[in-house]
Amino acid sequence: MAFCPKKSITSNPTASPTQEFEDNVEDNTDLLKTGTKPISESKQIYKEKKFTAPGLSAINLSDTAKNNENSVTESVNVSIITEFFPPDYAATGQLIEELVKQLEQQGVNIEVFTGQPGYAFSTANAPSLEEEGAIRIRRSRSTQVWSGRIRGKAVNGVLFTLRAFLHIIRNFRRHNVFLVTSAPPFLPIAGYLAHLCFKISYVCLIYDLYPDIAIALEVIKRNHWLAGFWRQLNRMIWRKSKGIVVLSPDMKKRVIAICPEVADKVSVIHSWGDPDLIVPIAKEINWFAEEHNLVNKFTVLYSGNMGRCHDMDTILETAKQLRNEPIQFVCIGSGAKQKSFIEAVNKSGVTNFLFLPYQDKQVLPYSLTACDLSLVSVEAGMESLVAPSKLYPALAAGRPIAAICSKCSYLRQLIAEGNCGVCVENGDSLALAEFIRLLNSDRQLAELMGKASRQYLQSNFTPQIIAKEYFRVLERSHL
Repeated sequence: MAFCPKKSITSNPTASPTQEFEDNVEDNTDLLKTGTKPISESKQIYKEKKFTAPGLSAINLSDTAKNNENSVTESVNVSIITEFFPPDYAATGQLIEELVKQLEQQGVNIEVFTGQPGYAFSTANAPSLEEEGAIRIRRSRSTQVWSGRIRGKAVNGVLFTLRAFLHIIRNFRRHNVFLVTSAPPFLPIAGYLAHLCFKISYVCLIYDLYPDIAIALEVIKRNHWLAGFWRQLNRMIWRKSKGIVVLSPDMKKRVIAICPEVADKVSVIHSWGDPDLIVPIAKEINWFAEEHNLVNKFTVLYSGNMGRCHDMDTILETAKQLRNEPIQFVCIGSGAKQKSFIEAVNKSGVTNFLFLPYQDKQVLPYSLTACDLSLVSVEAGMESLVAPSKLYPALAAGRPIAAICSKCSYLRQLIAEGNCGVCVENGDSLALAEFIRLLNSDRQLAELMGKASRQYLQSNFTPQIIAKEYFRVLERSHL
């Protein structure tokens, strides 16, 4: 369990992956590093760290904002295409909604093309057309075929992609750039085909990298014809795009390795958390914590998708080690692994687990702060294929972070940069249990890490900061 050396994670669209990784390297004493000092002997080192100079100040976002404000360009009319959008509670949809609002404030005219809600709490239907200011939302009719199964989701994704293509060809004259997400994974094909027909400009926003994820999860074999065809299709799509947005430096390296000629098109733009929505709340005055009997227990929270790309086994093994200690584990959400994970917990006889469903957006400020430590996990080998968006709201909540990931994951760079927690290797439940015990015994240390988490987010990953990066990509793509 160790931090990586302190580096800037700023994306430089013109820099090589190696340059991005090596720029601004500083000498720094690893915090809480096993092998040199036990965690318990490193507390004072951490407490002496200062959190007044955020590591990512080198981004020069203020300069970027000035350039955007001073530039005189024609109006940006963008159509954002995504299968998920509120009232769906899927993370991709929630993030797009916040991005849309921020882009509108920058003078962008926006139309969102999306589907009917498939993951909403109280409604299966939403208006087919909504307008608010410069934002227009169009929803196609919904088709849900075996939506709980992989094949059903694939069929639904293909049908939505066909509808998205029809939407583009009917409206391509009204927009000067289309932002096409990878939700569903086939969706960028619609932008590519429309470009071939009408020379439209499109930008790809890659949340998850397929077919690589499907191969890693053994859904399809590496040498299967579909994998080869999909990769070749990705290359064709990326080459014709005006820009490619990925969520982490690791994903950028993977994309460039697959298609080196698009290196100058790839921009790393992280996800974000809203510090105005998620505000640190003491558990003693948090109704959610009180309702679920968490106030007087050291609470470890995993909030979000429990999917195939997330390491849940290390969390369970950690809970087993702490079963006789006053530690409460809480899992909020759903996903492909949820059922098997609950069964494994019940079979193990562990009683310090609480499972809750996804919470509505208005509850998140309370559910995310009803803990003393937030968990983020990525399965080994998935670090360049997915980027957990749950990290950023957890930072906003002002709680320490423990990330379960491989040695080469970019998450280690973020956590070290923010001085806000630790990273443990997949399977290292001993290290995670030791860290939990440390925070439980030293609440001052936990408070310091929590403050560092929130400051790190406020300096680097707010909707306002990230939207400026998207604006730059979109503005550049339609010129």
